[in-house]
Amino acid sequence: MMIGLKNIKAQQRAVLQKIFDLASNPTPNAARMQELLQALMRIVTAIEKICSNQQTTPANLTSSSRQIYSWMKFLTDERNLQLHVQATYRLQHIAQQAFSARGQDSVKVIVEITNLAGLYRSKIGEYFATLIVSEGFINAPDEVLQVLVQAALFGNSRNTTRAMKDFASSEEYSEILMELDLIVEAIAETSTGKHYNLDKLFDKVNEEYFAAKLVKPRLTWSKIHTYRKFAHYEPARDRVVMSLTLDDDRIPEFVVEFVLYHELLHKYHGTKLVNGRRMVHTSEFRTSERKFRLYKEAEEWLKQISSFHKSGI
Repeated sequence: MMIGLKNIKAQQRAVLQKIFDLASNPTPNAARMQELLQALMRIVTAIEKICSNQQTTPANLTSSSRQIYSWMKFLTDERNLQLHVQATYRLQHIAQQAFSARGQDSVKVIVEITNLAGLYRSKIGEYFATLIVSEGFINAPDEVLQVLVQAALFGNSRNTTRAMKDFASSEEYSEILMELDLIVEAIAETSTGKHYNLDKLFDKVNEEYFAAKLVKPRLTWSKIHTYRKFAHYEPARDRVVMSLTLDDDRIPEFVVEFVLYHELLHKYHGTKLVNGRRMVHTSEFRTSERKFRLYKEAEEWLKQISSFHKSGI
C-alpha cells in the first residue's frame, strides 16, 4: 500500500522559504537555524509516526512524498543543513551578480536546492528568476556553481556542460544522492544477510583496527543493489547501510570487511567543514583507510564489481 501525504508539499515550500530567508546573510542567525532544525525534526517524526500507525515505513510513501521526506530527513543532520544554507547563499549571490553584470539588477533571483531528479531547473521572468538545483551540489566549489548558474539561467556551452558533468560524476556529488536514496531504502533494519552477518564483521573489524573501543553503530543491509557506492554512514542515525550488492558469496569476506571499515572510519573521524565545504575523506581518513590489511586487493575487487555492472556482465 502506497501512502500519499496531502500537505507535505506545502511543508516543503515553507521549509524552502525559511532556508532562503536564512541564506540572505552569509552568516545565518544561529537561533533561527536551530528553530528550522527543530521544525524539520518535528515534520520528519510526524511522517514516520503516520507510517508506523499504518504498520509500514517511509519507503511505502508515494514517489513524490518519499522524495520530500528523504530530503527533509537529510537536513535533520545539522551539518547537512549548514552546508545547504551556505550553498543557497552562494548560489543566490552568484546568480544575482550574473544578472547585475548584464544590466538586469531589477531581476530578483530565488534559489531552491532540493532532492531533484536532474541537475537543475530554471524559470526566468521579467522581474524574477527561479533556480532549482539538485541537493548534490551543496558541497560544490564556487567555480562549479558559477557554471551551473550560467547554464541554468543563460544557456549551456561546451565548457559549462563539461564542468557540470565532471562534478556530477564526482564522489562528492554521488555521496549525497546515495545518502538521500538510502534514507528510505533500508526498510527493515537487519544486520543479517543471506551470506554475511554485519554484527560479526563489526566485532572482527573493531577488534583489529579500533582496539575494540569503537561504539557499534546501527548496522543494516539495504534493499537495493548499488554499483557506484557500496555503503553509507548516516551520522544523524549513527547507522551504517551496506549495499545488498555485497551480500554475495562470490565476494570475499575481506572485501565486505573493507567497505564496513571504510564506513566506520566516517564515524571515527567525523565530518570537517573546510572553507565552507564538507570534507569526509580528509588526509587523516585516507591514512587510516590504507591501514586495512588487504587495502589494494579490496579496492581492486570493488572496481571489478563496478566494471562488471557497467559492461552488463
